[in-house]
Amino acid sequence: MTEWEDDAFVLSARAHGETGAIVELLTQDRGKFVAHVAGAASRRMKPFLQAGARVITRYRARVADQMGSAQLEPMGKGPSSLFDDRLALAGLQSAAAVAAGALPEREPHPGAFLALETLIRVLEIPDIWPAVYVRYEAGLLQDLGFGLDLSKCAATGDVDDLIYVSPRTGRAVSRKAGAPYQDKLLPLPPFLLSSQGGLSDGDVKAGLDITGHFLEQFVFGPLNRPLPPARMWLLDRLGEAGRL
Repeated sequence: MTEWEDDAFVLSARAHGETGAIVELLTQDRGKFVAHVAGAASRRMKPFLQAGARVITRYRARVADQMGSAQLEPMGKGPSSLFDDRLALAGLQSAAAVAAGALPEREPHPGAFLALETLIRVLEIPDIWPAVYVRYEAGLLQDLGFGLDLSKCAATGDVDDLIYVSPRTGRAVSRKAGAPYQDKLLPLPPFLLSSQGGLSDGDVKAGLDITGHFLEQFVFGPLNRPLPPARMWLLDRLGEAGRL
């Protein structure tokens, strides 16, 4: 018998049988787990099976490598506070879908848990969260071993005037070194270099282009999966709201 208890975020839930659900969880210490939750169709449980809900998970399985069952205890008010903000809710759904698709099962990724926790804390601040979302995806890449190297120019070693990212290596490139190849490089927004870098029109889109490129190249592509539809919807809604 395998038993444990851990803090977790709900990534997804789908109905199973008349009253249960198969729930995908990102736990703090054990990574992504899938479990059966009995009674998930109840009025009490439904609000806390939304993507991004924080729960205490008590997990049990007869055999360690098979799917077990879980009891979930809600923590806090959950994502219901975002229901009147369709854009922030789209950000939360995209973040959960990207984590669900990118992270392997039963492999600890505490960095991913902390990145999602940080994003959720700022989703109620409209001027901040789209940039934090970009950093969230960059953090996922880092935690999976595909982190961007923005510390210095890949070609010259310079640490100043870094305005591009190589789409092949994920390393920064300076203005001077990248000039002959600028049409092949990805624009690097200043906020990815420093939290004091400021945010201008087009910076969020540039950041999402970078993280989307490397998520596709290194994570979803090798799994023969497209980027999640929820991420595409987020880009559409950010564009409609003039937030890219």
